[in-house]
Amino acid sequence: MPVYRPSHFHQLGIKAKKRLSQNFLIDQNILDKLCTAANIQKGDSILEIGPGAGAITEKLLAKGAQVVAVEKDPDLAEKLSRLQNEELKIVCADALNFPLDNLPKKTKVVANLPFHIATPLIERFIRLFPKIASLTVIVQREVGQRMTAEKNSPQYSSFSLFIKAYSTPKYCFSIKPTSFFPAPSVHSSVIHMPLHAFPFPFSEEAFFQMTRTAFGKRRKMLRGSLKELYPKGVLEKGFAGANISPTARPQELTIEDFARLFVECNPTHENTES
Repeated sequence: MPVYRPSHFHQLGIKAKKRLSQNFLIDQNILDKLCTAANIQKGDSILEIGPGAGAITEKLLAKGAQVVAVEKDPDLAEKLSRLQNEELKIVCADALNFPLDNLPKKTKVVANLPFHIATPLIERFIRLFPKIASLTVIVQREVGQRMTAEKNSPQYSSFSLFIKAYSTPKYCFSIKPTSFFPAPSVHSSVIHMPLHAFPFPFSEEAFFQMTRTAFGKRRKMLRGSLKELYPKGVLEKGFAGANISPTARPQELTIEDFARLFVECNPTHENTES
């Protein structure tokens, strides 16, 4: 039966565990909007992370999707068996190290992410194009704003650039705490991310070292914040070659601006990660 009201949890013997950041989605309207945001089609391969009580799982199955539901909590994984059919595979495992070898290409990830491990989960799956085609996730509203932030906004950060390096993120909508049980203390958001390969021909990790260093001192001019990575002469040539002001601050640069600066500061840097 659909788990859309708190009373259903008692009937099913389901109790949320705070240590696992369990807040179950119970709003029918939000379930529909989530599936629309993820563009769920009949026959889609879906990896659902943290299915919890199964409300999202049930909606995905109703849409005709083939679902692999990865649930860390053995009690909840056992309760999901009530939904078992040939289109659903329930796996009791930690999604941070769950093996993905058997997933078909173009799998879509749909998840109400546990707040305390949302960032490492996103960091794992966002790099897996074309195995993973898209991520559609529920995260804290503040995190969602950082993920989709544009330059010159207060939320714009090195994490924003990391997300843009592998996807085209879209802030779909916000969710009130009352759409969950138990209700969290903060608002949530749904973020949809169609994935793509890293778009630049150089080392990903070296590039992100530059962006993290720059945003680590976001109030400083780049000529100051980046001096721990590059000599003064290299920076001066880099800014000139990239046509970027040395007095610019990191929040003023797009990902393409940072890429140009990286190339100018690392003229012989090749991508060794492909």
